[in-house]
Amino acid sequence: MAKYLISFPSAAMVVPDSDWDAVVRDSHAVIAEAKAAGVYVFGGGIDEGVPPVRVSADGTVAEGGYAWAPPLNGGFAVLELPSRDEAIAWAARIAKACRCDQELRVFGFDPQS
Repeated sequence: MAKYLISFPSAAMVVPDSDWDAVVRDSHAVIAEAKAAGVYVFGGGIDEGVPPVRVSADGTVAEGGYAWAPPLNGGFAVLELPSRDEAIAWAARIAKACRCDQELRVFGFDPQS
């Protein structure tokens, strides 16, 4: 089984204010289904109110992330699933609940982790 990252950037969620309650309800329901199915690993969202810092190998801390990289924000879920097809099916369910497309990525297995 592989672990899959299902995510979206904040800008992808273009939802009318009147629909937010339904988005919250529906997205929580899909996550509850993933938990009940035993495929949920963890999930959440980037706290955009807390700016990132970059920490060097010597412990030096610099404000901000990499200047050349797009900002990391939005929400995500990590699910452990037996196939890419099942991961795509779960990503589609999350996309429907969140009212926005989801990116799907596979974590590489590191036997040392």
